[in-house]
Amino acid sequence: MKPAILSEHSRQFAHLRFAYPVVSRRSRGLSLGLNANPDKVCNFDCPYCQVDRSVAPRDKLVDFDVLVREIDELLELAVSGEIWETPRFANTPHELRRLNDIAFAGDGEPTTYPRLGEAIQAVADLREKHRLPDLKLIVLTNALLLNRQDVLNALLGLRQGPYELWAKLDAGTQPWFEQMAGRNLSLQRIVDNIALCARQLAVTIQSMIPTLDGKDPGEAEMVAMAGRINEITGAGGNIRLVQVYTTARKPSNPRIGMVEDARLDELADTLRQHVEVPVEVFYGRHWET
Repeated sequence: MKPAILSEHSRQFAHLRFAYPVVSRRSRGLSLGLNANPDKVCNFDCPYCQVDRSVAPRDKLVDFDVLVREIDELLELAVSGEIWETPRFANTPHELRRLNDIAFAGDGEPTTYPRLGEAIQAVADLREKHRLPDLKLIVLTNALLLNRQDVLNALLGLRQGPYELWAKLDAGTQPWFEQMAGRNLSLQRIVDNIALCARQLAVTIQSMIPTLDGKDPGEAEMVAMAGRINEITGAGGNIRLVQVYTTARKPSNPRIGMVEDARLDELADTLRQHVEVPVEVFYGRHWET
């Protein structure tokens, strides 16, 4: 049985505007999220995204001081254990009741936030304040802007402590990439950007594998994706892990569905046969209608 809490990734918690707690399957515990894109603007339009952009955002701009204050407040709740007494998290299984990370994610692409470097530093300072030296900072990115020096400079601030940089790579071929990105962009640009960044920072590849109109991408796409990963490592990129996962929350696009566990294993095994980096699978969950 997959815990229902894993499908609850609402970015609204109590009075908070920019910070939110979730129990994440990939974090295997509590992840404190930072929404640096409350305006819901994103440079991708992924069909599996659960952000409902038909609803107007509550905030259009980030109030930096409020963002920092809110993550400080959530850290206090997590460290004290009080967060497990709140209605949302009261039924969380014991093994998931652990604080794993602070993640820059949210309703858009975090690397578009102009104060990302300052935010990373502020969160690192809070990690020290709360005496959590092993707490990871995570930044999720679609990799479109990783060739910009200001973005790279901001991300290099992660290296002062435990960190992970999760870069999205959902495809090996241009046609499937355009389906998954929802934009007419270059897959080669994404691969080159990840390679550039991964020569300076360890990168985790996050590969969302959904069904589209009932069909998954198939083995040939996974082999092509393996070729892209090998291209990155061949260029000197440090890929620490590939995360293969599928949908666990209701996407905004009704054409998207979940790949069943056994089939996801098959697709991941195809990838494993063609790459030399670890591949980890995270199963999905049928969302409530």
